[in-house]
Amino acid sequence: MDDLDFSGKSGAPVRTPPANTSAAGEPASLYDPKLALGFFRVAGTQEQFPAGKQIFVEDEKSGGFFSKGARIYLLLEGEVALTLKGKPLELVLPGEIFGEMAAIADIPRSATATARKNCRVLSLDEKAFLHSLQQMPEFALMLMSIMAQRLRRSVAKLGEAKKTSVAALVHKGTLDKKMLADLQRELGDPSPTIAQAGTNVVTQGALGACMFIVIQGRIAISVDRLLIEYVEPGGVFGEMALVDRSGRSATATAETESAWLLVSRQDFLSMIKSKPAFGIALLRSMSERVQHIANLLRDGSP
Repeated sequence: MDDLDFSGKSGAPVRTPPANTSAAGEPASLYDPKLALGFFRVAGTQEQFPAGKQIFVEDEKSGGFFSKGARIYLLLEGEVALTLKGKPLELVLPGEIFGEMAAIADIPRSATATARKNCRVLSLDEKAFLHSLQQMPEFALMLMSIMAQRLRRSVAKLGEAKKTSVAALVHKGTLDKKMLADLQRELGDPSPTIAQAGTNVVTQGALGACMFIVIQGRIAISVDRLLIEYVEPGGVFGEMALVDRSGRSATATAETESAWLLVSRQDFLSMIKSKPAFGIALLRSMSERVQHIANLLRDGSP
C-alpha cells in the first residue's frame, strides 16, 4: 500500500465521501484522504470483495458501537455502489470512507453497499478503531467536521421550516462518571464555571473555540428561539467549535443553576490520546444530534 496516494493534484480540491458532500457555496469539508489512509493503515485489515458482492445491507443493525463485527471501511481500489431499496444513492471511489455513520450512531445501515468492481478495502472493527484513534486523534476531529457540516445544513433548514415546537432531545450521559473524572484530571482539576438560571451560556451566531461539558444543572438549546434539546450532566454541547471557527449554530441557556467544564481543541486531542473512548463518546454525541435534527426535518408537524 506504500504506493497509494489519495492526495490528488497539487491545488486540487479534496473529494469528500459521497454522503458528506457539501452543497454549492458552502465551505469545503475538512475530509483529508491522506489522513484517512494513515489512520486505517495503523490497524486496518485488508479485505477484497469481488464485483457484485454485498459488503453490508440496508437496515442491518449492529446492536451498538462496532459490536457484533460492525466495521467501517476505506476503499483502496475499485468502486462501491450505495443503494437504498434498489435505487442508486452514491458511488464510493478510492480514498473515500463508508459505513461510518451506522457504526458510530448505533443505527441500522442506511444503505446497501455493493462492490461495483473488484474492490480492495481497509476495514476497522472497534478494537482496531480505538488503537488507530489513540495514534491519530486528528481523525476524530475530521469525522466531527463532516458531521458539523451536515448538522449546520440541517439546522439552517430547520430555521427555514419555521416550526413553532418540536420534540426536544434530552442529551445526557455522553460521558460517564469515570470519563468525567479522567477529563477533570487531564484538565488540571479546574473549578467549573457556574451560571444562574436564565443565563445565556452561548448565543447563536457568536464565535467560539471551546466545547462545554455539563456537570450540574440543565442547559436548554434553541435555534431561532425554537427549543430543540436539553443537555444534562454528562452531556456536551458546543463541540462544533472544535472543528471550525464558524458562528455558534444555537443558543444555550441555563434552565436551572448549572455548571460546566470548558474543553479546547488541544485538550480534546490530548484526551483522545490517553483515553480514545472519549473520542468515541463525542462522535456518538454529535451523531445523535445529526439524527435528531434530521428526524425533526422529516416530521411534518408544526
